[in-house]
Formats: sequence, C-alpha cells, structure tokens
Amino acid sequence: MELVAEQVVGLGGGRLLVGIDGLTAAGKTSFGHELAECVSRAGRPVLRATLDDFKKPWKDRHLYDRESGEGYYRNAYDYDLVKRLLLDPCKSQGEASCALCGIDPLTQRDHTSVVTPVAADAVLIVDGVFAFRPEIDAYWDLRIWLEVDTELSIARGAVRDVNWAGSGAEEIHRNRYLVAERIYLAEADPMPRMDLVIDNSEFARPRLISRRTA
Repeated sequence: MELVAEQVVGLGGGRLLVGIDGLTAAGKTSFGHELAECVSRAGRPVLRATLDDFKKPWKDRHLYDRESGEGYYRNAYDYDLVKRLLLDPCKSQGEASCALCGIDPLTQRDHTSVVTPVAADAVLIVDGVFAFRPEIDAYWDLRIWLEVDTELSIARGAVRDVNWAGSGAEEIHRNRYLVAERIYLAEADPMPRMDLVIDNSEFARPRLISRRTA
C-alpha cells in the first residue's frame, strides 16, 4: 500500500484523480480506504468516493432494464451525474468544492446538494466497477486494477450480499454482475491502460502483478 501511495504522490502537485476498478467484491472500497490513509500520511489532502453512490435512483428503474447483466452494465450508473458533481469539479482548478455522493444506493436519499471543499493539491480516490468506461476514462491520472478470480468474486459477493439477496445472491453475481463485467472487459478493454495491477486474492496479502512507469 505504501508503494502505491508513493506512486500517487510521485505524480506531482495539483489535483490528482485515482481510479480503482476490478471485479465485484475484489476489495475495491477497502483498498481505496487504506490507500487514502497512506496518501494522507504522506501529507496530501484526500477525498474518497465510490461510483455506487452515483447510480440511477430505484424510482426510475421501470424506465430501463437493470436486472440483466447487459442492463446493469448499460443502465445502472449515471455517468453524467458523476462527471457534473464529482469528476469535473475535482479536475478543474477553478472549482472549490464537489459532491461526493449523488443518490445513496441503500437509503435512496438525495445528497447532490451536500458539497465538500477541494484543496488545490487534493487527491481524489474513487472506487467502482466500470471505472474506466469511455464516459469517464479520460479523467484518471492513475488507474488501478484489483485482480481476483471470477469464482472468488462470485463467492465473496454472495457472502457479502446474502443479507439483502438471500439464497439468490450467488445467482445474481453469476448471471448479472459477472455478465456485466465481461461485457465491460470486451467493449472498454481497460486492461492495457492500467498503471498498476494488483492481485487481491488475499485481502491481507495483496501482490503487485504489473506496474507501468512513465
């Protein structure tokens, strides 16, 4: 984690945007929190956000398919909202604040009016599936991919989501989320653009697989 933080800080001054992607349940959110702590200890102000907080509201779900794998990939996330509230303000030195959340995915409460100051040298760390889709790929100064096996992704996700999905959790992960990920990997082809690829099969022992240097 310290090695990754060093690479982030080594990108220089000014605002930096770091994207963390990987299969569902790869450990993106926890990794982002730990990376934020390391970057903060290195002396940089840090902001944390997750793309899950910029999904389209459930009240509009009748307008589009979000239940199939393809529907989830095409329709679940509101990329115009994440650009307008989060990525554009953090990328522009002329903006002093941003919103770190759109619609809370659990409570469905609207947080779009809640803003957070953005320092001139802030590091924004964002985790989420499909982080390197064409709609938002150009924003990132550093791209991180957490690598896990597909079956491990399904198993972790099923355990994580059993409270709301019940016995159908594994089926949802296999037939919706994994299908969506495969479409993403085939269409967006994000892997050649990764700056860091990290094997996160063991949460306590992440392993650097590849690192692209300038």
